[in-house]
Amino acid sequence: MYGWIWRHLPGNVWVRGLISLVLVLAVVYALFQYVFPWAEPLLPFGDVTVDGQGAGAGAAR
Repeated sequence: MYGWIWRHLPGNVWVRGLISLVLVLAVVYALFQYVFPWAEPLLPFGDVTVDGQGAGAGAAR
């Protein structure tokens, strides 16, 4: 896939490298601005049990 993209970019190696860098930065920007905020409520990162009230809390006493 990356080879196909590289072959279809215009210009010499330096121009292709610059365009590739801009494309990568655009993808990272889109992920951080749109995709990750949309997906964050769907992920279980807020469901932690490190306060000592989980299932194994009584066994440690």
